[in-house]
Amino acid sequence: SQKQWYQRRVRVSLRRLIPLSCNTAHTHRLLTGLVLTGKYESPESLTIELSECGKQFNEQVSSKLLDLAAISKISKTRTFYGLHEDYPFVALSIVPQVEGNESLQDYDVSSRHCVAEAVRSAVGNGVIALKSDDSVDRIEVDSAGNAKAASEAAQLALYTFDMLKNKKKIPPQLSQCQLIGLPPTCVADWEAGIANAVSQNLARHLMETPGNHMTPRLFVETIQQKVNEQYSDKIAVVVRDREWITEQKMGSFLSVAQGSDEPPYLLELHYKNSDSAPVCLVGKGVTFDTGGISIKPSKGMDAMRADMGGAACVASATIGAAALNLPINLITLIPLCENMPSGRATKPGDVVTAMNGKTIQVDNTDAEGRLILADALTYADTFEPSHIIDMATLTGAMAVALGGECVGTYSTSENLWNVLEKGGYISGDRLWRMPLFKEYGDLLKSRTADLNNISGGPYGGSVTAAKFLQNFVKCKSWAHLDIAGVMDSTDSFSYLPKGMSGRPTRSIIETLKLLSLEK
Repeated sequence: SQKQWYQRRVRVSLRRLIPLSCNTAHTHRLLTGLVLTGKYESPESLTIELSECGKQFNEQVSSKLLDLAAISKISKTRTFYGLHEDYPFVALSIVPQVEGNESLQDYDVSSRHCVAEAVRSAVGNGVIALKSDDSVDRIEVDSAGNAKAASEAAQLALYTFDMLKNKKKIPPQLSQCQLIGLPPTCVADWEAGIANAVSQNLARHLMETPGNHMTPRLFVETIQQKVNEQYSDKIAVVVRDREWITEQKMGSFLSVAQGSDEPPYLLELHYKNSDSAPVCLVGKGVTFDTGGISIKPSKGMDAMRADMGGAACVASATIGAAALNLPINLITLIPLCENMPSGRATKPGDVVTAMNGKTIQVDNTDAEGRLILADALTYADTFEPSHIIDMATLTGAMAVALGGECVGTYSTSENLWNVLEKGGYISGDRLWRMPLFKEYGDLLKSRTADLNNISGGPYGGSVTAAKFLQNFVKCKSWAHLDIAGVMDSTDSFSYLPKGMSGRPTRSIIETLKLLSLEK
């Protein structure tokens, strides 16, 4: 194609222009790609208004960038080659036209396409365009007036899961565009965005890893290694084994784990950077979910490697809080197990006893997430937290209800809900509040036990699951996030390529920031 011919021509020219290092014949000067942003003056216009970095670059190349861009309208991103010796690859990304601002006092949560999200979209498109070219060794990114949003999108767009491939591609180095002077606040915002995105990429890695490479034990070891490498002075890791779980009488949790040869664990992460009452995060950690005796269809079952998405997100958010040194007291609880069919597995109709003494009739072993969360939530209450936030890929009903655009959220606290909503707005990863009406709880009645783990009807599955969990929470400020619908990436997030999404890790980090400001 004309593009491939031109790329080859540019590379030949670059090899002539850029000498090899005298140290070794295999060392070469890094080839740098540049992501610049601009926006059309109006939807009908062909005139692009460049960012400050874009204007500076355009001056250096004698307006060639705008001259080439004006030939035809750019829908999202166009890559130009050979315009500048220092930047042989330039991706010009169009920032979508939006109305909005960054004020938390005046925001429209109905649209995530605020100014920051428009920047994320543009930068993500540009980075993906450049990383597809193997010649690019380094990418500099135009912050487009929002360094934090730009660095988040760039870091998220660079992520590739190739851990199990023999041939691995080294991702390009990433930095902020230096064409204009950067104030200290811009540098700090860039680093904060990188920390947020690195945390979400950790969650993506945990979720994407196949079940035989991410068993409960391997999940624990992965988090232990991550903490030991970077945050051993900030995060205390406590690993509870089957014996401890049994001593705590967590019969609901054990009923799920008993079908697997892999032993269960309850992983605790303690990050204490404040003397205030702790905030508790709880995440569902079913590292592979077959459905148990109520077995799932085989088609698409491989995606159930990510049924520990809640665990991945809360662990990653905790590490993100430590990376940002947030002034908060945080306790994260992660029940980990597999849900497998075997001669030891729980059978439909079995009755188990949870840590708080409630008996549960298990009519569907594929409704297992609520069973392990029940005991983890009861345990969370023993820390006398100010807030409890749990999250789980809990119900297909939530995916049907809201799709992948936002996270269905249930809360018993107006204040906590407001903070979560703002956190989602800041991150561009929205949350949407769902009802906790008493009548939904009535659907969980059992003739044999205190509760049934599924409702008696086919509708309202996500709400009844939330009502089930509410039976195991005493804390007055509780929120449950059903993240089943956002487990994998959707086309509307340009900076999240296909795969497991790691959502809503950044929303939780932003929520923790806001909660740390509470007096």
